[in-house]
Amino acid sequence: MKTKAQDGTTQRLKAVLDVLADRALGAAGGPGSAVLAEAIARVPLNERESELLSGGVPRGFKTLTTASAKLVKAGWMVKGRSGWTITEEGLRATVAFPDEESFASALAAGTPVPADTPLPAASGTAGSADGAAEETGGGAPAAEAEGSGPTSAADQHPGQPAAVAIAGNFGSHLGAAEDWAPHFDEVQMVFDQDESVWKITTDLPAGAYSYKVAIDRSWVENYGAFGVRDGSDHELHHPGGQVTFRYDHDTKDISTT
Repeated sequence: MKTKAQDGTTQRLKAVLDVLADRALGAAGGPGSAVLAEAIARVPLNERESELLSGGVPRGFKTLTTASAKLVKAGWMVKGRSGWTITEEGLRATVAFPDEESFASALAAGTPVPADTPLPAASGTAGSADGAAEETGGGAPAAEAEGSGPTSAADQHPGQPAAVAIAGNFGSHLGAAEDWAPHFDEVQMVFDQDESVWKITTDLPAGAYSYKVAIDRSWVENYGAFGVRDGSDHELHHPGGQVTFRYDHDTKDISTT
């Protein structure tokens, strides 16, 4: 029987590595938020892990986000601006430690992957890379090397993130399936090149609203009041009607008009 300490985090860390291995065997990874979401889909949150913390982040999601640093420390995964990628050592780890018990022990003890461990079977090198490109919305690395056109604000405008979401208790009013969920398309802001700010305009009923800015469709990087990372929620007391949110990535702060 699992105790409070023995939640599903270790299983999900293994799922993170497996997701990255399944996608492209090291050829391509994916946005961290998408990888975390798929890992949680494979190992669902229990009731306690589903509890929302301040800012509307599920307890288990925050725990997994923090714990993912263990995979980086082990040398099994790399977190880059364009997404998360499994390393060759990480690929071998999926073979050397195929079950939860051996994986957990190796990760906790810092056990190196045996030198003679083979790479996993190529169950989809080229095919998986293509599939990963479709799944994450980006081109395969080979296409990028050949000079394919920009695909995000980060490509077109250096210094800008790939995506900015306004995540709060009004997500459903914007058409998202749930509130406080930065991965939905409906809560993504649009970059205004002329003003160098991110914008979204919507109609909201009269009421009091709370929200934050979340970067790259994930809570890993988020900004609250006064542009403070992981800060307190922005508060909006709205009389009802149209409102425009404007986010400046230089100051990390947001304003409304």
